[in-house]
Amino acid sequence: MLYMHDLWVNWFEGEENGYNVCRFHEWRKEDGIELIDQIPLLFITDELFDFIENDLQDLPMSLLQDIHRKTYLKKNQERHTVDYAAVVTNGKDVIVFDTLGYTLPVKKSRLIPRQERLVFEMVQGKHPESYIIEESISKEHHILSLDPGKMSGLTRRERQLKQLLMMALDQLKNSDHPEEIRYWLTEWDPCQYSHIKQLSNEEAWDRLYEGTCKGWSSLHEELCGKIIKGQPFFETIWQGENQHKSHHLNSQN
Repeated sequence: MLYMHDLWVNWFEGEENGYNVCRFHEWRKEDGIELIDQIPLLFITDELFDFIENDLQDLPMSLLQDIHRKTYLKKNQERHTVDYAAVVTNGKDVIVFDTLGYTLPVKKSRLIPRQERLVFEMVQGKHPESYIIEESISKEHHILSLDPGKMSGLTRRERQLKQLLMMALDQLKNSDHPEEIRYWLTEWDPCQYSHIKQLSNEEAWDRLYEGTCKGWSSLHEELCGKIIKGQPFFETIWQGENQHKSHHLNSQN
């Protein structure tokens, strides 16, 4: 078995979509970076790599057995064993996971570029291990877990705000005030005001979702800021992401 040493990881917990496991250039100062002393490296098929990167289901038992207690963390000069963790690659991309003792990849991380290149060198000329995915439920994307295409090309901040907007729209759809949907659609597309008045709540919501789930722009951001006002949980996320925007601008000036 191949092993890697002195690995920097930045864990994203409970993420079923790979686009939320941020690449190195999107890591932030306040992210909790950890150092792994030793961890197994597995060369796997494209299918299994996609399953680990973009899902949160049970991993093959044979894979878990192969990596059992072979990872060590260093904390305060002491070595701690990790039940199930590994670096996996399909030869084109890399992801690290830790199951926290369960059977699914609860925590995921990318690697720093230098260590990513090392992974590709280590598996060069080798054949991928064939692990069988025993049972899997076909994954469906929805408003709270958008299709990767709808997040493509966005920055970490934009992805976070887009997810926030989708959470607010989902809440709006299921609220006791469906008449508000037409109001927000008019905010989004004021030119259509006279037409919007004739739409049913359902038609208005579909149109609002279809319009906002593509890309990201200043219009998206404006709508998001307005729609979450007065909701403390949403406002906290909004403020956190906007602090990052000002930090980013300050670092550029």
